[in-house]
Amino acid sequence: MSSAIPTPTRVRRLPVVGALRLGRPSDVWFKPALSVVAAVAPPSLLLVALGRLDLAAYTMAGSLCALYAHHRPYAARAKVLAWVVLGMLGGLAVALVTASLTRNAVVLVTVGALLAAMQKAVCDATRVGPPAHVILTFVSSATLFVPQTLGQVPGHLALAAAAGAWAWLVGMAPAPLRPHGPERRATAQALNTAAAYAETARGGEESAGARSAAYAAVHAAWQTLLAARNRPSTTRRALERLVVRAEVALAAPADTDPARLRAWADAVRGSGRVPRTGDPRRDEGSLGERDELVGVAAERAVAPRPLWSRLGPLAPLAVRTALGCALAGYVSLALGADRPYWALVTAASLYQANLTLTWSRAVQRVVGNLVGVLLFAAVTPVARLGPLALVLCILACNFGAEALIGRNYWLGSVCVTPLALLVTELPGYQPTGELVTDRVVDTLVGALVGFAAALAVTDRRAGRRVERALTAVDRARERAARLAAGPASTPAALEAARRGLAAAVVDLRATADAAAGEWWQRALPQERVVLAEQAAHRTLAATVRRQGLLPDPGTTSTQTHTEDTSP
Repeated sequence: MSSAIPTPTRVRRLPVVGALRLGRPSDVWFKPALSVVAAVAPPSLLLVALGRLDLAAYTMAGSLCALYAHHRPYAARAKVLAWVVLGMLGGLAVALVTASLTRNAVVLVTVGALLAAMQKAVCDATRVGPPAHVILTFVSSATLFVPQTLGQVPGHLALAAAAGAWAWLVGMAPAPLRPHGPERRATAQALNTAAAYAETARGGEESAGARSAAYAAVHAAWQTLLAARNRPSTTRRALERLVVRAEVALAAPADTDPARLRAWADAVRGSGRVPRTGDPRRDEGSLGERDELVGVAAERAVAPRPLWSRLGPLAPLAVRTALGCALAGYVSLALGADRPYWALVTAASLYQANLTLTWSRAVQRVVGNLVGVLLFAAVTPVARLGPLALVLCILACNFGAEALIGRNYWLGSVCVTPLALLVTELPGYQPTGELVTDRVVDTLVGALVGFAAALAVTDRRAGRRVERALTAVDRARERAARLAAGPASTPAALEAARRGLAAAVVDLRATADAAAGEWWQRALPQERVVLAEQAAHRTLAATVRRQGLLPDPGTTSTQTHTEDTSP
């Protein structure tokens, strides 16, 4: 471990303009956008035909589950979507029963805040998202303030469950057409980011940002491929070999052909055969080629960490969420608001991995909501032409939110805000001016009070997590270096050590970035983090060369050998 003296960490300047800068849209932005429309439309239109549009809020709770798990393989998606539907129903049940037992607004806000904290912690621990806990919190908080009787609760839950089952079918619908679509997209992203990093490195302008992005993309690809545990297939093994090649490019960018990586990425995105990674120095299908995936098979066999062990580090975020949501709701009540859950949900949406990101989300939320209320005022005359027009406006807002939110959260909020306001009109029309005023006030209250709670509850354990991540990288590097230098090391041990070190580097960067955005804590060992990353990258390169995985520099970039696999 390096003995470099830790350098003090300066608090980052709070971004404003940078927080609003637009990025590139997601490659699959249309999937959640179309899925939510397909999930919301049939139940809502059926209720229009029956003249019971007042019940659409309950069916929409189940339909919104179609927003989740689009990046997961279909075998894993089936389980995740089922758990999301059950989680939605659980939060909805607590809210409905509470609303039927009391109309005390303080009690309702308190229950909503505790639900929001629980939903935040579980979604972060299980990495369910986007949109993570925000949708669950919006549904449970809103229904807390809808008058109920205990006799109505089973029927309302049944409506949400039926819509949730339909959302599950919508989410699984593409599986027969492209059974490996999510894995293909993740693999293509890993190859493209590795190619971008290799280009900067070969040009003598190596970028730490490009390297971190490439490692994160490769790690995400492995997470996607490993999500379908105990379900190996020929296509998935071929994709795993491509991700191995992306890892090799990160370890030795100077020996990588970026054009070849991009050609593989383009081929993977389609529905044809998966490109072959065969090294001309080996016989195709040889034992050496299969050895690349030994570590992958070993990792697939390892059971995931228990949920309780993943919840521990999230305690500060959960406390922030509970305190911020409760205080935002109480202040909103004190100002005479009829819908304090808007302030509660605004606060719940702010909390990110650290205070700097939380501030950025607060700026994005306020700007998006303020523009969104103007859009609501513009579409209200159209929405009030009749029940069908109201449903069509809601569908348009759902589509717009998912289509735009990938570019920046504030841009998606421009559509989310009128969507939330239109949902309040499902039981009956309300004064537009009153809705707009209440929403603006609750947005400002939620953002200010929510961020104040984040300042009050700091994550003082962030520095200790960085120290643990540094220790993990050092141990993984020492093990990989020892195996790379040992003449009797087996291919399986080398591959497992390389995969372990790569994962530790990704975790170190994510942990250090999250801790750097926290305030009121001891100085972080930034120099040690950089030195540890550099040493790990050198060891990864040595391990790759020891394994003989480097591509032949003389191989053309247009090689088009293919695996005999089904799409």
